[in-house]
Amino acid sequence: MSRTVKRAFRYRFYPTPGQAAELARTFGCVRLVYNMALAARSEAWTQRQERVNYNATSAMLTGWKKTDELAFLNEVSSVPLQQALRHLQVAFTNFWAKRAGYPTFKSRKRSRRSAEYTASGFRWRDGRLTLAKMSQPLDIVWSRPLPEGVAPSTVTVSQDAAGRWFVSLLCDDRVEQLPASSGMVGVDAGLDSLFTLSTGEKIPNPRHERRDRAALARAQRHLARKARGSGNRAKARLAVARVHARIADRRRDHLHKLTTRLVRENQTIVIEDLTVRNMVANHSLARAISDAGWRQFRTMLGYKADWYGRDLVVVDRWFPSTRLCSACGARAEQMPLSVRSWTCRCGQAHDRDVNAARNILAEGLSVIACGGGVRPHRESSSRTGRSSVKQETRG
Repeated sequence: MSRTVKRAFRYRFYPTPGQAAELARTFGCVRLVYNMALAARSEAWTQRQERVNYNATSAMLTGWKKTDELAFLNEVSSVPLQQALRHLQVAFTNFWAKRAGYPTFKSRKRSRRSAEYTASGFRWRDGRLTLAKMSQPLDIVWSRPLPEGVAPSTVTVSQDAAGRWFVSLLCDDRVEQLPASSGMVGVDAGLDSLFTLSTGEKIPNPRHERRDRAALARAQRHLARKARGSGNRAKARLAVARVHARIADRRRDHLHKLTTRLVRENQTIVIEDLTVRNMVANHSLARAISDAGWRQFRTMLGYKADWYGRDLVVVDRWFPSTRLCSACGARAEQMPLSVRSWTCRCGQAHDRDVNAARNILAEGLSVIACGGGVRPHRESSSRTGRSSVKQETRG
C-alpha cells in the first residue's frame, strides 16, 4: 500500500557570481517587503482597528513598485515577494488562532536568508532548474535522485550562516507504507544515554557539540578580537558558523538514522511530551539538552510515523515514569537524578532509565486501549512548589 505525500528534497548548489548577486538582492527585497507589509498591518490595527488581509498587502506591493524610492523591487522576480506576503498572512492566521505569537520583523543579520518560488517563478526542464531573472540553470549537487517522473511544485533557495547555498524542491512523492509489525517500544530521553528503549537497549549520546567544543571556543575567541564592521570580523564570523553547521549536520544525520530505524522496526512508538523550552532554563543542563536534539527527534518521528503507517503515542509530561516500579506499580516517593539504579520494596532491581522506558510503553498502550482521554496523575505546581519542567531533569 502506498500514499502520496508532499516531500522536500534538499540539495546544495554553487551559484555563479551573477546568480549569487541576484539571489542576495532577492533576499533583501523579500525581507523589506515582509517588514513593510507587517508595519502597514500593525499600523492599520493600532490606529483604525482594521484588519488588512493578503489581497490588500498585494495591492500595496504594486503601489510600492511604482514609487521612485522602491522601484528597485522590479529588478527581482515578483514571485518571492508575493510568497513573502502569503507567509505573513499565515503568521497572522496562526496568531489569531493562538497557535503562535505576534509576527516579528525580519532582521538583516539574524533572520534566515531565503526566497520561495512557485511554478511560475522557475523552469524545470530535463532535470535542470532555472530561476526567474536568471539565464543559466543552478549548479546543483544531486546527492540523491528525485522520484522518477515528478516535477517540483515549489522551490526554496536559502543561504545558511556558514555561507552555503541550498535549494529545496517540494514534490509529490509516493511512499510505500511498511508492512504491519508486532514491535512496540517505549523511548526515554536522557543525557548520559541519548535514548533508552524499553527493550533495555541504551543508545549512546554522541555529544556532537562537545566533540567540537575546543574548535568552537577557539573560533569564538578569534571573532571576539576582531573590530566590529571589519572584513576580518566577517571572516571570523564565517569560521564560527562553519563549526556550528558541522555540529548541526552531524546531529541531524544521527537523528535521521535513529528515527528511521525505530519506525522500521516498531509498529507502536511511545515517547514523553517533554517541554524542552522550559527545560533549557536550567543553565547547568541547557547546553547538553540543546545538543541532544530532543525536539528534532520528536518532529522526525512524527512525520515518518505518519508516512509509513506507524503509531506514535505521546504520554503526558507529568507521568511519573521514573518513580514507578514497572513490575508491581509501586511509586517511590523521591528519585534524585543521582540515583541511577534502585530496588523496589517488591524486591525488583531497576535500572533507572530502562524502568522509565518500560513504564512509558505501558502507559502508551493503556492510552491506546482506553482512549485519549486517559491521563496519569498530575501534581500541580501549586502543590509541589515546582515548575512544569520535567522533574527528573530538575533533580
